[in-house]
Amino acid sequence: MRVLHLTLEEALAVSKALGNQQRMEMLSVLTEGPKNVNDIAERLEIPFSTAAVNIKKLEEAGLIATEIVPGRGSQKMSSKRFDRIVIDLASKKEAPEKFITLEMPIGNYVQCEVEPTCGLASENGIISIIDDQRSFFEPDRKDAQIIWFRAGFLEYHFPNRVPYGSKVEEISLSVEMCSEAPYHKLDWPSDITCWINGIEIGTWTSPSDFGGERGFLTPSWWEDYNTQYGMLKQWKVNESGSFVDSLYISDHTVQTLQLEERPYVSVTFGVKRDAEKVGGLNIFGSKFGNYEQDLLMKIKYS
Repeated sequence: MRVLHLTLEEALAVSKALGNQQRMEMLSVLTEGPKNVNDIAERLEIPFSTAAVNIKKLEEAGLIATEIVPGRGSQKMSSKRFDRIVIDLASKKEAPEKFITLEMPIGNYVQCEVEPTCGLASENGIISIIDDQRSFFEPDRKDAQIIWFRAGFLEYHFPNRVPYGSKVEEISLSVEMCSEAPYHKLDWPSDITCWINGIEIGTWTSPSDFGGERGFLTPSWWEDYNTQYGMLKQWKVNESGSFVDSLYISDHTVQTLQLEERPYVSVTFGVKRDAEKVGGLNIFGSKFGNYEQDLLMKIKYS
């Protein structure tokens, strides 16, 4: 059985073609097999001209096919294309939403500028030398599970896996972070800023450099008096603006980020040297702090 499936919008032209008694009878006659206009006119006892006009309307609606076949001269034969028509009465379906999820180790930054106090550590120990900016360029930085600095930034490049021709609707970033003070300090606010593709989407003020109790994932060799864990923050940009944990922070929308135009997505976290609260930054990997994840990016597109 040949079935024609139509949306509500597509059904309008077909419904007009079917809204005529003679054309409905013609489709019934063509159920028996292909026929020329004379055959149809005689069968329905209507003038040839009337049959020809109605055949033309059924052709234009895509309900019948007509071809020239050899015979006594050539004949124009019409045949029915479908046995059944199904109309979806729901509104036009929107393209399904899709997601890309990528997790980036915190040591895989591509560029950085940092000021002491600063340092990196893996789950097994300190990487190179504490409070030495040169440590941030060691090959072992890829193993970092905690990174800290007083001021500056870390920039990451995520691969752009959005399919060509797709529309990006939202990008979100999830990361465990907090302020940075020597050892730890609970009353220590810091203005932490996020940039995506060089666009400053907004700033969140961390209330503390958290310590005093051990992080769930913090390795045993890490001293109790040091920073232990952070807060899991979600930075999000969609068609309505930019948000941190659903709190509106700026009017930059996902369109301003031009995500479809680059081979990568640049993500930067930092503390500006001229910020009101220069309280540093700690960023945690999947084996340090309280949350078993690295820097997580999710892109919604359709």
